Amino acid sequence: MCGIAGILDKNAQASNQELNAYVISIAEALRHRGPDDAGTWANETAGIALGFRRLAILDLTCAGHQPMLSASGRYVIVFNGEIYNYQDIRAELDRCRGNGTWKGHSDTEVMLAAFEEWGIEGATQRFNGMFAFAVWDAKERDLYLARDRMGEKPLYYGWAARTFLFASELKAIRTHPGFKPRLDRDALALYLRHNCVPAPYAVYKDVRKLPPGTLLKISKGKASEPKAYWSVRKAMEVGVAQPFEGTEAEAINELDLLLRDSVRERMIADVPLGAFLSGGIDSSTVVALMQAQSSRPVKTLTIGFTDSAFD
Repeated sequence: MCGIAGILDKNAQASNQELNAYVISIAEALRHRGPDDAGTWANETAGIALGFRRLAILDLTCAGHQPMLSASGRYVIVFNGEIYNYQDIRAELDRCRGNGTWKGHSDTEVMLAAFEEWGIEGATQRFNGMFAFAVWDAKERDLYLARDRMGEKPLYYGWAARTFLFASELKAIRTHPGFKPRLDRDALALYLRHNCVPAPYAVYKDVRKLPPGTLLKISKGKASEPKAYWSVRKAMEVGVAQPFEGTEAEAINELDLLLRDSVRERMIADVPLGAFLSGGIDSSTVVALMQAQSSRPVKTLTIGFTDSAFD
């Protein structure tokens, strides 16, 4: 699952020790998201600090440790999630740059190399996955936050006076001594209406939830409006303008190929995989496709209740 957190002090008055202490306390609130490893990185000149709690899935060695620096040292990242097509991106980078020297085999390292090659937005548009990440550009002294296309991974951000804060969960932001939690009554009204707090709102004033499929840039102490790098509406419009023209049998085969490919990409891991079975068609289909592409039995779990009315 992993958890990410960070601070950017506009005044840049805190020392590296103070910055690390702040971000450690923020990241510690996310320990349940990442029990396997922890890390921090800080630069007192820029007033930036990044924190990470890791649940190790890919590259369990120290080569997968975060925060991670790019080969040139320009970019520093903390990343929660998984990039399913990272092996394809890695192969494309090898073709662009010649076979490069890789320290490990994590998707995080591939992301950083992609930023070096195509820039933040250009690389993010290539990522097929579930993710929330923060990247510090040491050359331009800009901070970027991004969230995956469908918003599978959470990311909150806000201000405590002149300090910019972000984290995977609200409870982490609350740990900063300068943050004053004040209820946002508009968000409360939305919760009572929709039974959830929709993005970009959060339950606290001065805090927002980054919308799915967007990038946020913090430059010279100011946060821009989130910019969409992908749009479900545009994807729908392309689909309507270019409909599938094959037969029904060909459509069935194409759907089968897409589902198998999607499941295969999500089975890439350096730890044992399992699946939850709910008793419905969707989870049963996923497990069937997993088993068709696995040489060993797929571990499955389900939930039962002693009360037969709910079981």
